[in-house]
Amino acid sequence: MSLHQNIKEQVKEALRAKDTMRLNVLRGLLSSFTNEAMSKKRKPDEELSDEEALNVITRAVKQRKDSIEQFEKGGRKDLADTEELELAVLKTYLPQQMSREEVESFVRQKVTEAGSVDTSKKGQFMGMIMKELKGKAEGVVVKDVIDKSLPA
Repeated sequence: MSLHQNIKEQVKEALRAKDTMRLNVLRGLLSSFTNEAMSKKRKPDEELSDEEALNVITRAVKQRKDSIEQFEKGGRKDLADTEELELAVLKTYLPQQMSREEVESFVRQKVTEAGSVDTSKKGQFMGMIMKELKGKAEGVVVKDVIDKSLPA
């Protein structure tokens, strides 16, 4: 079963369980899936591939993280808590993220394979690493590891 179909089934389960918070998050995701399909000039009811669905979910996770940060800065703990609950629901649909140590090991391996990486090519190196780790590691962690492992 595809991720898109799985989320549709999860909506039905959330309805039966009367889990309103989970239901709202999943309905929002389905709405985002429809918007994504429309932006790609496809029919609104057309199913997204797992990769496209993961991209939408990843975007939603980033939005929640940004919202949490802004709400905490603004002193709105109540809204930040709500966003954190939604974030927890969304994270269940993402693949397991690599730990910082795993990212460091992967970057070290790629640096040794490439020989030496010129600092002017750091951006290209980062792009190559991010392409390989897409969906497996957060960009902030990868950037931090690369900045520390390559000479400035």
